[in-house]
Amino acid sequence: MSETPQTLNDQYRRRFEQEEESRQRVWSVLIESWFRRYSDGVTDILDLGCGWGTYINQIDAPNRFGLDLNPDAANHIDAGVTFFNQRADERWPVDDNGLDLVFTSNFLEHLPDRAAVAAALSEAYRCLRPGGRLVLMGPNIKYVGGAYWDFFDHYVPLTEASAVEATELVGFETQTVYGRFLPYTMAGRRPAPSLFIRAYLKLRPAWRILGRQFLVVVAKPGT
Repeated sequence: MSETPQTLNDQYRRRFEQEEESRQRVWSVLIESWFRRYSDGVTDILDLGCGWGTYINQIDAPNRFGLDLNPDAANHIDAGVTFFNQRADERWPVDDNGLDLVFTSNFLEHLPDRAAVAAALSEAYRCLRPGGRLVLMGPNIKYVGGAYWDFFDHYVPLTEASAVEATELVGFETQTVYGRFLPYTMAGRRPAPSLFIRAYLKLRPAWRILGRQFLVVVAKPGT
């Protein structure tokens, strides 16, 4: 990959160190109001590109895993989360059919090329059990436009359609597709109040105005 672990650490701290507590609060609301529907009742969850654990730290599951190339992530994720410090496009240390859910947010665009994206998606497919789901969220280049390139480590522009195509090419079946879901980014911005976030998630017409990120949910065939 283009970034070294130290570069990843420096980039993440530059963008989010002053906002870590507020990001955790925002993700607490997002999980409670939306994302918990995908994790309820499952046993084994992996957060792909887990960063500082804003998602995986707040999920209730018997077996939680985080994967990230940045070694500093280990200093932020819960002790109960098993951390894999490695590239996403190399074989994960997880058995075939060993996971119920793979979650990833704002990560695939940071991989160096489409081949790396395909390799990471293939690993998710291998590791998920039949019926297990992959939940993908990321900036939609159709709606973000040139602001997509404001982040120096964005490499692979994606839309909801290209995310669906990429996942279906490795064998997944599509369940849910939203081209416009959440606003673009929290980096360098004051987080919205919790009440606003809850109201936004319930008010679907607002997504068509403010939504800049896609949400795609796919499943491995079988039961």
